[in-house]
Amino acid sequence: MLYSTLTPAAKRAALRERLRSDELLQLPGAFNPLSARLVERHGFDGVYVSGAVVSADLGLPDVGLTTLSEVAGRAGQIARMTDLPTLVDADTGFGEAMNVARTVQAMEDAGVAGLHIEDQVNPKRCGHLDGKQVVDEATALQRIRAAVTARRDENLLVMARTDIRAGAGLEAAVERAQALVDAGADAVFPEAMRDLDEFAAMADALDVPVLANMTEFGKSDLFTAAQLRDAGVSMVIYPVSLLRLAMGAADRGLAALRAEGSLDSQVPHMQTRAELYDLLDYPAYNTFDAGVYDFSLEGHRHL
Repeated sequence: MLYSTLTPAAKRAALRERLRSDELLQLPGAFNPLSARLVERHGFDGVYVSGAVVSADLGLPDVGLTTLSEVAGRAGQIARMTDLPTLVDADTGFGEAMNVARTVQAMEDAGVAGLHIEDQVNPKRCGHLDGKQVVDEATALQRIRAAVTARRDENLLVMARTDIRAGAGLEAAVERAQALVDAGADAVFPEAMRDLDEFAAMADALDVPVLANMTEFGKSDLFTAAQLRDAGVSMVIYPVSLLRLAMGAADRGLAALRAEGSLDSQVPHMQTRAELYDLLDYPAYNTFDAGVYDFSLEGHRHL
């Protein structure tokens, strides 16, 4: 009922413990708090909050237009709804070193288990778009040092994302990643790797967990969990997948409504009322206060 049964500190500690294993952790992206609960129900290892999804949810492109308060607010809403650890995209930290420090503490207060800070210039752009620019190494390292220094819970995972591969190649990406680890990064997110060999090269070069971004319509193929595990990857995110699925279904439903004058043909594809109420855990609210649980499913079609 209500929110997670675990404290943010407990979820951070659990994520750290899982990352010490040889498992591959899968973190689908939640586009709202309810979808985070669905991710947990399907037995995944964590929840991801994508900056691109937060932007899209506001009707904006992923070009650095969202603010710290908007992203932290949505991350907090999602994190409190699930017992799974939540990893959030913190873009460039919404500024430079002092902004990064504030971002880390705001995300800690929001209850997330980890966040990643990237080395793009401000304003950033989607990692799988062409024309990205990265900051010099000194600035990239300063951001990570600021993030590590600012955290108050030592178990908060500070991940460094580097976008240098697209412009400077794999060798430069490995060198940048190694420097970011030396600056204190607990894990590395090398964006837009081309193939499994590149993931393997990155994992072999580092002694911290490596994250893979399996986003549709991106620079790399959609590798399986087994393939990524064999390449030495420790975490994989599916950042925009649920939003794409939901928006695709919504688009098809609206087209049907416009063409047919009714959504009757779409009902078999919908989450039923009973399924929604089960996901929301209405019975638990009934146990807590019978006065709240005052509905009946009797008489409703398409349960």
